[in-house]
Amino acid sequence: MAMLQEFKDFAAKGNVIDLAVGVIIGAAFGKIVDSLVADIVMPIVGKIFGGLDFANYYLPLNGQSSALSLVEAKKAGAVLAYGNFITISLNFIILAFIIFQMVRLFNLMKRKEEATASEAAPAPIPEDVILLREIRDALKK
Repeated sequence: MAMLQEFKDFAAKGNVIDLAVGVIIGAAFGKIVDSLVADIVMPIVGKIFGGLDFANYYLPLNGQSSALSLVEAKKAGAVLAYGNFITISLNFIILAFIIFQMVRLFNLMKRKEEATASEAAPAPIPEDVILLREIRDALKK
């Protein structure tokens, strides 16, 4: 029972819940980027490079005919599916760039917030500086 209570305490912490929400949103965002690459970007790239589905580009390694689709060629033997690799690499680059921009924007907002906070409340004067000023003023009299 103690372990169950310990698990409840762990799961109820805010960081765990924030992490779970982040993972769920990240998975959904990954699907959006997958769709962007597969349904919009790669058809344009495929059109430029011959009008075929770019993900089906491969080099047969087991004597298969290059006229087969990638799925059929994989069933017949080993293939080097460079088109699929390029598609997934492009997907990663787009996702990494978007996440970089989001972090950059967050850091910019954080810096502005810190600058505003530092302007609003000046730093308190240390007690020893106040004492030295009082001594200086007393000596002037």
